[in-house]
Amino acid sequence: MPFVTTADETAIFYKDWGTGQPVVFSHGWPLNADAWDPQAHAVATAGYRSIAHDRRGHGRSSQPWNGNDIDTYADDLATLIETLDLRDVVLVGHSTGGGEVTRYIGRHGTSRVAKVVLLGAVPPLMLKTEDNPQGLPIEAFDAIRAGVAADRSQFYYDLSFPFYGFNREGAQISEGVSRAFWAQSMQVGIKGALDCIRAFSESDFHADLKKFDVPTFIAHGDDDQIVPIVAAALESAKIVKDARLKVYPGAPHGLVGAFEQEFTTDLLAFLAS
Repeated sequence: MPFVTTADETAIFYKDWGTGQPVVFSHGWPLNADAWDPQAHAVATAGYRSIAHDRRGHGRSSQPWNGNDIDTYADDLATLIETLDLRDVVLVGHSTGGGEVTRYIGRHGTSRVAKVVLLGAVPPLMLKTEDNPQGLPIEAFDAIRAGVAADRSQFYYDLSFPFYGFNREGAQISEGVSRAFWAQSMQVGIKGALDCIRAFSESDFHADLKKFDVPTFIAHGDDDQIVPIVAAALESAKIVKDARLKVYPGAPHGLVGAFEQEFTTDLLAFLAS
């Protein structure tokens, strides 16, 4: 399997499909690169080079004790991009992956970046503070930590329901999607899983977003129960100059069915624009 090796000897697994302008996908917690398969396949089929990696601690990548923080995630992404010598890159990040992409730009700039897509992304800040009253209270993230620590298998399966909106009245539930979510989540080492909760919830991306100077597409469902849109996309769109914001009415955090198909269509259109 293909890997790149970081400065601290962590092996980062990645998929590399197709040829053309590179599109690099960063996944959400607690998933891995497989979560992007439908979009990566569509993008490669459309004539681009799709690259999707497993974050450290997740999937097929190493599970180091240290480095499970947003700065290191961004530096790992930089290692991937530089090792493969990617240029004119389109960065696509979902949820925590959106934070990873945003911090990458904050730390490494846009010299290799052509465009950015943030889907259901955690920036600018998920945690409720005096300056961020629309965020979620720390107790919400403490509950996630407690669930992972106590019975992560059951917790991940249960989490799939609000993640994909399966807990909403009239939702078309896919047991297969829930099982796939569980299977990917169970590949995360518990240390990395717990550390990543702090990384995605407490990292402040305001300064990073101000460094965006490339075309940016910000997409978010307005029924996102995991990353509420009011503290995320709606705020990020105010910070990133000339960002294109699209709100998907009724869409959950993890896009499935018609919501996913609409986003994939929008992604391809943005790539071609």
